[in-house]
Amino acid sequence: MKDPYDVLGVARTATADDIRKAYRKLAKKLHPDLNPGNAAAEESFKEVTGAYDLLSDAEKRRRFDSGEIDAAGAERPRERYYRDYAANTGAGNRYESASGYADFAQDDDFLAELMRRHEQQARRAPGADRHYQLTVDFLDAINGATRRITLPEGGSLDVTIPPGIQEGQTLRLRGKGGPSRGEGPSGDALVEISIRPHKFFVQQGDDIHIELPVTLQEAVLGAKVKVPTPTGAVMVTVPKGSNTGSTLRLKGKGAPKKGGGHGDELVKLKVMLPAEPNAELETFLSNWQPGPAYDPRRDIQS
Repeated sequence: MKDPYDVLGVARTATADDIRKAYRKLAKKLHPDLNPGNAAAEESFKEVTGAYDLLSDAEKRRRFDSGEIDAAGAERPRERYYRDYAANTGAGNRYESASGYADFAQDDDFLAELMRRHEQQARRAPGADRHYQLTVDFLDAINGATRRITLPEGGSLDVTIPPGIQEGQTLRLRGKGGPSRGEGPSGDALVEISIRPHKFFVQQGDDIHIELPVTLQEAVLGAKVKVPTPTGAVMVTVPKGSNTGSTLRLKGKGAPKKGGGHGDELVKLKVMLPAEPNAELETFLSNWQPGPAYDPRRDIQS
């Protein structure tokens, strides 16, 4: 620890008035409000305040001068800086307490006004934000919904899920957080959203993908089939001669876009044969001969 006399720039024979004047001069120069973002100035301000805290107390100064305590105060757990005075008020502002200026702020308009503003800010400070997590169903994330959170501290909170919300997105509910310790507003509730996977819908960007099983007959001859979408089932046409992997695009049936409108739903067809053997189908296929140009594996032959 630095010698408090050296920190304040006074002699060991300095009077209490000399110490007070030296501290006031340095406080005006180094106060963090006058040096925003200047870490060196803030560190110097803490040192000056610590030195003044020791030398302005007659008993502490006597014990320091006689070697009974060191510059940190020895028997104290740690040196008390101006930040500590603020912490003792419980309001959370780093420099909200006027304790360090109590003996001279009243005769200095600048410092008195500075302390007055700090006290007002502390009194009007909002409550703390509170963080929660909410897991919603896939369709609620696409279409929007209102869901209720049961709070750990008791009570509940209704959360409006906007359509098209994304995994990991955080909703801010103004005024639903912790209460202010003074006269300020309550803090906010910050709700992080997690989305449960759907059993057959998969979202990729603004589009939604689904794999649709179709029968061999529907694939060969074409058909009208029902396809689920996030807003309800619709009828689509399976073209004649469709294969597994053929994809149908349903315009506007995807997820909401940020700029307005919706993405698309992409329906990938999957031809499915009966799970059990079908004698009629087997008889038909045993008599069916594809044309000579038909070779489904021609693209993978070496």
